[in-house]
Amino acid sequence: MNLSKSQYMKGLQCPKALWLFKNRKDLAAEPDQRRQNLFATGHRVGDLAKQLFPGGAEVGYRQSDYQGMIDETAQLTRRENVIYEGSFSTNGVFVRADILVKNGDAWDIYEVKATASTKAVHKPDVAIQWYVIGQHLALNKACLLHLNTAYVRSGELDVQSLFSVDEVTGAVQAEQASIADNLNDLEQFLAGAEPDILIGTHCNNPYECDFKAYCWRDVPYPSVLDLCRLNGDKKFEYYHRGIVTYEDARNHIGLNAMQALQVNTVLNRELHIDTDAIADYLRDVRYPINFLDFETFQDAIPRFDGQGPYKNIPFQYSLHVLHENGELEHKEFLADETEDPRHKLTQRLLDDVTEEGTIFAFHQSFEIGVIRSLANHFDQYSAQLMALTNRFMDLEIPFKNLMYYHPDFHGSFSIKSVLPALFPNDPELDYKNLDIQSGDVAMDIFPHLHEVDDPDEKESIRKSLLAYCRLDTLAMVKIWGKLEGIGKTEK
Repeated sequence: MNLSKSQYMKGLQCPKALWLFKNRKDLAAEPDQRRQNLFATGHRVGDLAKQLFPGGAEVGYRQSDYQGMIDETAQLTRRENVIYEGSFSTNGVFVRADILVKNGDAWDIYEVKATASTKAVHKPDVAIQWYVIGQHLALNKACLLHLNTAYVRSGELDVQSLFSVDEVTGAVQAEQASIADNLNDLEQFLAGAEPDILIGTHCNNPYECDFKAYCWRDVPYPSVLDLCRLNGDKKFEYYHRGIVTYEDARNHIGLNAMQALQVNTVLNRELHIDTDAIADYLRDVRYPINFLDFETFQDAIPRFDGQGPYKNIPFQYSLHVLHENGELEHKEFLADETEDPRHKLTQRLLDDVTEEGTIFAFHQSFEIGVIRSLANHFDQYSAQLMALTNRFMDLEIPFKNLMYYHPDFHGSFSIKSVLPALFPNDPELDYKNLDIQSGDVAMDIFPHLHEVDDPDEKESIRKSLLAYCRLDTLAMVKIWGKLEGIGKTEK
């Protein structure tokens, strides 16, 4: 058996995923841009972590020469005190240690993670390294290095303060007893035919599996797995008992009010509209109405003063303002990608939002959170910014609180579910017609925009960002108009 550390971890999550990886790699989903960016971030964080232990020797990766990497590492252990990417193999398992540090007559393992904390999945990751490396070197302790979210950049990047160290030696040693059994189990799975392993929560935990589309190919949509407010384990319990469709669910499950509404509207193809509740909700709306949406990014490695790892930094907003006479204005801001966007964004925001009137957001806690973070960052604008938070109304509420439910929501109340259900044939309101179709993509693209050299490509990306954010607020205008029309029937 030949396994890398990542393959071992894949096998722990699901042996079928490992078997498919070894035998049917063609069935795996291609890594999307978001995943590629995560890999790139991991490499950058790993390189910075080496500065905590300077002067080490690095074993370069050579895909076709694993034995050469192992031999080079063996030589370095005889003369170096710090080794980066040291390579070892035991019983067919190959691992590379991010950082090895000599500690007396033994060595310490440091595994680097571009995360904000130590997670449960990190411990078996280090445990398999301990198992393999411990056959070649005396080991003293195992540590995880992750980003310190309490760190706030001021001036030059302080690498020492950027990282937190968690010693996990005890947990790693406790896992050693199970590793040999795990490897034996995986070897047996790999020696046989494709394992018959049912889908379950492991398909997404701790990571979404590359082979999920293949394994889920026969799952109908919608199914019991799409029921909202139902525990994941319970969904799969029902599914494997043969309770698969919405009709199965209605006949065999004690559905709560939300689930019953979700199921019945689909099976009966009918809308649920509580006109009294919608009219009540609309009574608090005041003109001019501001429809606001922010886009933010999170740098693992803070670029700007006053920024910490994974701190939400707003770089863009779209604002539609609807006046009582029916006039609709659109205002927008997209930052210069080479500088901290917060100061100019704050100034423009305070100029653009009307002095009075309702501010609508879809899932308002996000927008309010962005404004509060700006208020905390800028004392001079704090009072003005905090005054905005008192004017918010959440456009998600009529849907989440079941005042309006459409069968095509399928238990989701996001704007990406609500908009196409309410306006199914309007190309102007179709996110699929955009180059950028989600906030996740926007927040991944902007932090790397300053690395784009081609001015035409950069301008094209900026236009795509503006188009995406504009649709978010135009969507709110249209959704509000639909609700207002319903509310007027009760006046």
